[in-house]
Amino acid sequence: MRSIWNGAISFGLVSIPIKLVNATESHAVSFRQVHTEDNGRIRYRKVCELEDREVGQGEIGKAYEAPDGEMIPITEDDLSHLPLPTARTIDIVAFVPADRIDPLQMDAAYYLAAAGASAAKPYTLLREALKRSNKVAVAKFALRGRERLGMLRVVGDVIVMHGLLWPDEVRVPEGVAPDVDVTVRDKELDLADALMDTLGEVDLDDLHDEYREALEEVIAAKAAGEAPPESPAPATGGKVLDLMAALEKSVREARESRGAGEPGESEEAGESGEAAEVRTLPRGRSTPKETGGKKSTASAAAAAKKAPAKKTAAARKSTSKSAEPSGKRGAAKSTAKKAAAKKAPAKKAGARKRSA
Repeated sequence: MRSIWNGAISFGLVSIPIKLVNATESHAVSFRQVHTEDNGRIRYRKVCELEDREVGQGEIGKAYEAPDGEMIPITEDDLSHLPLPTARTIDIVAFVPADRIDPLQMDAAYYLAAAGASAAKPYTLLREALKRSNKVAVAKFALRGRERLGMLRVVGDVIVMHGLLWPDEVRVPEGVAPDVDVTVRDKELDLADALMDTLGEVDLDDLHDEYREALEEVIAAKAAGEAPPESPAPATGGKVLDLMAALEKSVREARESRGAGEPGESEEAGESGEAAEVRTLPRGRSTPKETGGKKSTASAAAAAKKAPAKKTAAARKSTSKSAEPSGKRGAAKSTAKKAAAKKAPAKKAGARKRSA
């Protein structure tokens, strides 16, 4: 890969010669501006406004425009002699935990390649020190006419530098968050957690730019003189009336798409046991009815089956008692009393013999 900048990493008294290489590239489809009548290219020519003529790249330099309009020329030699230690050096100023860096400050990424065999040993030393410390290096460097902030970290066997925005370049998010009071219920959070768990993780290598692929199909069709493919009809989604219903439906569809359940099966949302089902809201209801409860749909159905069974058994027992004739019940009680009376004298006689 071609380097875009040559310099050195300053690590205390250690200097590591390096080359800066772009770590990313764009695959976006680019277009040219054309004249719509004849497809002629529209070009921008660089013209000197004083001489009113087009000038070549070799005649173009840099200048700073003063407030009064005066142009102050700045040459490449002037820029190479800036009174800065970072003119050709990536100057490490601190080592901090990675979570101290706000992702909002992240900018372009570069690979740092060791420049020559003599740089291999100090390069490896810095790389292994970063690995063992679990920290990143904060550095300052100059590139494309300005001093920048950078973060050095290790990716595999390579040191990578991310350009960082200066803290005062990150705007404060004033007026961005909702300005109304919103209460989020635990049931809604449980369903959101269930949806996140169902969607799971993804291998980023499996993701691709579908827009670019579709654009390439259109270009290929036009080049072959064919009609471009028609775009699919947009999904007609109704207005979301109930956040809980939308979350429950999302959980169910996500699980079905991943083969975790079939339509009609009872779906549980997370550890709370909330039933993930969608209920149609009746028209005219001002407050959406909450769905779900402590028991799942299956347990509720089982309870419903057990209740009639208990009632039937109780009814049968009551019926059998009420159907028994009262006369028989009285006769049985009288017979039991007579038997008890006969046993009583026998017990008394046995007591007299023992006392004698």
